[in-house]
Amino acid sequence: MRKWLPLTAVCLGAFMLLVDVTIVTVALPDMAEDMKTGFSGLQWVMDVYALALAALLLGAGSLADRIGRRRVYLGGLGVFAAASLACGLATGPEALIAFRAVQGLGGAAMFATTMALLSSAYQGRDRGIAFGVWGAVNGAAAAAGPIVGGLLTEHFGWRWIFFINLPFCALAVYVTVKAVAESRNPRATGLDLPGMVTFTAGAGALTYALIRVGENGWTSAATLGLLGLAVVAFAAFVLVELRSTKPMLDLSLFRSPHFVAVMAGGLLLSGAAFSYLMYVSLWLQSAEGMGPVQAGLVLVPMSLAAFVVSALAGRLLHAAPPRLTIAGGLLLIGAGALLQAWMTDPGDGWTALVPGLVLTGIGVGMATPQLAAVAMASVAPARAGMAGGALNTSRQLGNALGIAVLGAVFHAGLVSGLDGRPRQTADVLASGGAGRLLAEAPDAARWVEAAFASGLRETFLASGVMGVAGALLVALLIRRPAAGAPVGAPVPAQASAPAAAASERTPV
Repeated sequence: MRKWLPLTAVCLGAFMLLVDVTIVTVALPDMAEDMKTGFSGLQWVMDVYALALAALLLGAGSLADRIGRRRVYLGGLGVFAAASLACGLATGPEALIAFRAVQGLGGAAMFATTMALLSSAYQGRDRGIAFGVWGAVNGAAAAAGPIVGGLLTEHFGWRWIFFINLPFCALAVYVTVKAVAESRNPRATGLDLPGMVTFTAGAGALTYALIRVGENGWTSAATLGLLGLAVVAFAAFVLVELRSTKPMLDLSLFRSPHFVAVMAGGLLLSGAAFSYLMYVSLWLQSAEGMGPVQAGLVLVPMSLAAFVVSALAGRLLHAAPPRLTIAGGLLLIGAGALLQAWMTDPGDGWTALVPGLVLTGIGVGMATPQLAAVAMASVAPARAGMAGGALNTSRQLGNALGIAVLGAVFHAGLVSGLDGRPRQTADVLASGGAGRLLAEAPDAARWVEAAFASGLRETFLASGVMGVAGALLVALLIRRPAAGAPVGAPVPAQASAPAAAASERTPV
């Protein structure tokens, strides 16, 4: 059993960092009430973690190749544990948001090294078994997040969704020190710090601008200023990468239509499939009176469907062209969101969402493995690690931007559904305060239901458009399978960092 200890260490870290993407979802109403924060604060609690993962993933991988994957993984575990403790002890929303960003930094260090550590620890048949177990654990993390978050929040309080990380981090550190050997890439070069800074500035400014839209509108000076800053930062990122001899992201990869399709597909898949879940959770708990556990259970059908379909995709869809599976999966994601929009009316309960959630989950499980396969096949082997990191970055960025975009849509839908009532009422509903309004005025049930139905309907429609747009882009860009594409390769759904990347790295 000792030979599987490296797998145990890696799976512990991967499970924690991926669970923390979704575990917060069902705890948001309790956080809002405890910390007296508003809608934008809740968005940032969700967004800043995914944003940190997206912004720092490529840089963390480069650092690990240079100074050692085990060292960076252990450092990530330490940062993640300290930030989790600080999140649980935070007394205000600003501190919580800041420590969530630090938690994302630790998660990026862990996420960027897991595949390479497994590849250096195992060979042959054992490597295949290790990657299979790792993929199953990552898929299970998506399904476990809402349930674990609901149980901890309901029975111990929302702070325990962070405190629970501490014993698992300690165990992961112990096993890693005892059983995981160091490895690095002897050909690795220095960090692309200008690229990291400009990309982070651009992604952060764009996300903040989209969050401010819900409060200030598209034409406000603050929104336009932030959008302008994002454009300047991204332009600087492009210039830096074009001039760098060792760029964080080689922009020549985008000459391949297949690679462009993968990046666009990953971005829109995450935005369309996952970003609206926080708004569904707010509705379930604040307006429908559910507890965190019940709300978490409502969201499970999508994660469970994605997990099952992804596990079967390698066998059932092995001969299917990537154009069909990726575009078809995105189309199902869009259709699932549109089905939820069609079935969302005032007075409808949570059961109306289940068919759409299941359809969306099927689309996620169908498209995700092929995204990773095409990413690997669309670039030269020497660029496989960069391509896999770019795909994971696009997915996390899609989740962050999706939360911001859909937040503006959700808030506008609430305002529209309130039928002339003060805009401040929409702010109360969006920050989980429906229960307080219903307690103060029992006759408010009718217009509270109408407002949430309007907000969710608009949100689902926007998600559906994203999914359909992604399907069209992929269908246009992937004309035929990439040469040598491992069609239907069973790559894990939630963390598709490539095994091919690890194979090019030389262990010490």
